[in-house]
Amino acid sequence: MTKYDCSSADLNPIGAISKLDLKRMLHWAAKTYGHDVLEEIAGAPPTAELRPIENDGGGGGEAEHTQTDEEDMGMSYAELGYYGRLRKISRCGPVSMFRKLTVTWSHLSLQEVADKVKRFFFYYSINRHKMCTVTPAYHAEAYSPDDNRFDLRQFLYNTRWTRQFAVIDSIVEASEKSK
Repeated sequence: MTKYDCSSADLNPIGAISKLDLKRMLHWAAKTYGHDVLEEIAGAPPTAELRPIENDGGGGGEAEHTQTDEEDMGMSYAELGYYGRLRKISRCGPVSMFRKLTVTWSHLSLQEVADKVKRFFFYYSINRHKMCTVTPAYHAEAYSPDDNRFDLRQFLYNTRWTRQFAVIDSIVEASEKSK
């Protein structure tokens, strides 16, 4: 996350809308109002555009971004939405989030879920302080990545989450032994 993320403006009308809801709205508006460019925007891979754009090598063809947000984060926006809602609305820490996601993501192994939860909490803890200043915005839903008005959680964390990650590891290990 960059400092203040999308919130570095005087007014942020879409900052409190999840990326997936924003894409759904763009698809709807493109279909309803016949603006094809909105489909192009919705279909574009999210990127911070911090690396130079490269041509496809075909001699002046389409230019491609050399990075995507999801690749850089190591998680999809759909996964990030799950993490965010569990963290903020359900007030889950690493262990309770792991337990809930093992049910929700039953198609993944316990180790895969554990790795994803640990990755989220590592990056959450090193970036949490950046989310504490908020530009005025319209908050349309219970979960918003930018709505921190009533968020009284600490903002500096130990990135190792030693006890919590050890509990997750012991759950995975116990499950592996019981098979």
